[in-house]
Amino acid sequence: MSTEEIEKLKQLVCKTIDANSGKIIDFSKSVEKEPELGFKEEKTSKKVRDIFDSIGLKHRDGLAITGVKAKLKDGHDGINVAVLGELDAVICRGNKNTDPETGAAHTCGHHLQLGALIGSAIGLKLSGIADKLNGNVTFMAVPSEECIEFAYRQKLIQQGKIHFLGGKQELIYQGEFDDVDIAMMMHSMKNCPNPTVLLGKSSNGFLAKTIQYIGKAAHAAEAPEQGINALNAAMIGLMGVNALRETFKDEDYIRFHPIITKGGDVVNSVPDDVRIESYVRARTIDAMVKTNEKVDRALKAGGDAVGAKTVIRTIPGYLPLECSQELNDMYRRNCSELLPESGVLEGGHFFASTDMGDVSQLIPSIHPYIGGVSGSLHEKDFNVEDYYAACVLPAKLFAMLIVDLLAGSAEKGKDVIKNFKPQLSKEEYLKILNGFNKVIGGEKC
Repeated sequence: MSTEEIEKLKQLVCKTIDANSGKIIDFSKSVEKEPELGFKEEKTSKKVRDIFDSIGLKHRDGLAITGVKAKLKDGHDGINVAVLGELDAVICRGNKNTDPETGAAHTCGHHLQLGALIGSAIGLKLSGIADKLNGNVTFMAVPSEECIEFAYRQKLIQQGKIHFLGGKQELIYQGEFDDVDIAMMMHSMKNCPNPTVLLGKSSNGFLAKTIQYIGKAAHAAEAPEQGINALNAAMIGLMGVNALRETFKDEDYIRFHPIITKGGDVVNSVPDDVRIESYVRARTIDAMVKTNEKVDRALKAGGDAVGAKTVIRTIPGYLPLECSQELNDMYRRNCSELLPESGVLEGGHFFASTDMGDVSQLIPSIHPYIGGVSGSLHEKDFNVEDYYAACVLPAKLFAMLIVDLLAGSAEKGKDVIKNFKPQLSKEEYLKILNGFNKVIGGEKC
């Protein structure tokens, strides 16, 4: 297929997306107004299904509880490119769209991801160019990217409803990525109200942790010597981790950021049950593992210092993101057609984490950051300033990239796959994640 023919396909898809921009934006706003937390996204999942039904896309649902998966074509061989969007919100109280009961709010922009997802689906389906693409496109609305509410998700695991805490991890485990060759997803870019694209390269991975210090209760004023203060144990453990920070290599980008979820029961009783949650983040899997071992030693020392029992549970978090440079380069060329040079930026490494990292360890992936919003991610001041820039523009860019990958004989897509060297096989990946899951010091918290 000639360059001119490919450009015409792109123009037709973009024109179709523009013609449906109101529908795309209304969908994103609707999701934003009814935020739901991970593995509970029933309303959001239905909204995605309704869109797929309205444009004639067959879909499967109930994947990892709430996930939805649709394909552009039925039973087509060849390269399969997936566009992903996340269903869940994060807990962020005080945002204008926060659910007052659950604290859920889309202050990470997942409603905009979903807009880009359904926008690309609308463009590729309703433009009628599917038969011009040599391969298939999968549209996946995935649950539970925000790694929160550990206790609730542990119950789901105990009930056999999920195996992992993250939606993409669970879908990998269930085999829903077995037929996917290339994956793409966007994320909102903080403090950037103008139309902008930031090309991400990599990000930290993390291990999740729950820590429980078990002491002995006693009257805090009358007989403190008879107690064992679990809160003191926690404070010493956290100070121990802080004392390790000078041993962290700069290039590993280590982050440890705990919260105390239970500090005691009453002020006049020596705390006997104190609980902490935290992540151990790092640039590489090796750095995650080694840092986690150091952190465990320091945390356990807090309990040993006062005679408390320390129970540390490590939970598989997300693996580091490694974007395909080849995909990034193709994406950048399409950006230059829709944005001025000043609106396309190089992002380098990001310190946050995403379960898109797990996908990127297995198949070539891309994860750009898109402007159109003000405020910071996960903060109450997050606000969409330009819905077109935030969800319609990335829909067009994903559709254009898909045309590049699958047009003609899909040579560009084949080259991306051929040149990609996966860090892990699916079997190795599952072995690593299951190996992360361990308890030190006793039963689960």
